[in-house]
Amino acid sequence: MLQDLIRRYPALKACEKEIGLAAEAWTRCYERGGKLLVCGNGGSCADGDHIVGELMKGFLRKRPLSSSQREAMKTRCPSLEEAFLDKLQGGLPAVSLSGFPALNSAFSNDVDPSLVYAQAVMGLGRPEDILVGISTSGNSKNVAAAVQVAKGLGLTVLGLTGQNGGRLKALADLCICVPQTETFLIQELHLPVYHYLCAEVEAHFFRS
Repeated sequence: MLQDLIRRYPALKACEKEIGLAAEAWTRCYERGGKLLVCGNGGSCADGDHIVGELMKGFLRKRPLSSSQREAMKTRCPSLEEAFLDKLQGGLPAVSLSGFPALNSAFSNDVDPSLVYAQAVMGLGRPEDILVGISTSGNSKNVAAAVQVAKGLGLTVLGLTGQNGGRLKALADLCICVPQTETFLIQELHLPVYHYLCAEVEAHFFRS
């Protein structure tokens, strides 16, 4: 499937190895019971929300609940109806760190706006998790701060950035630096990269 991605977006050949390693890292994260934490600013913030949306419900697959999962849920809550369970889908846990307006606005006002994502990582991050930091320049201060806290807590850090990599490339455990330097062009290549990663991890855990 990675070859299909490169065929459709030949420019991504430059970071083919890193994309493959990122797919493996996401799979390991979920195999050990972890979750993805995602952060970015502006368009990159929207990309983070997009990633969470693809992971938390069906993306390319329907992800029906397994028979054992349904039975376990009904045992705990007998009022659950079959028609209700038919509509639910398996999810891969992922959290957009921009999605806490009360926390982020309070911390920004009371403490330091550049550390809002770092504080969210402090509260949510566990060693089995991955932090995905998205920055087209690689130099976003709040993303870099979140990355540093994540590494301090033992999380794996994946950077998604542009050709130059910036500070994020030096800080991350693994960094996908798409070969563009203009913001909108970088973002145009980020989308197929994270769609590929979401599709790969979904295919691993939901084979039907």
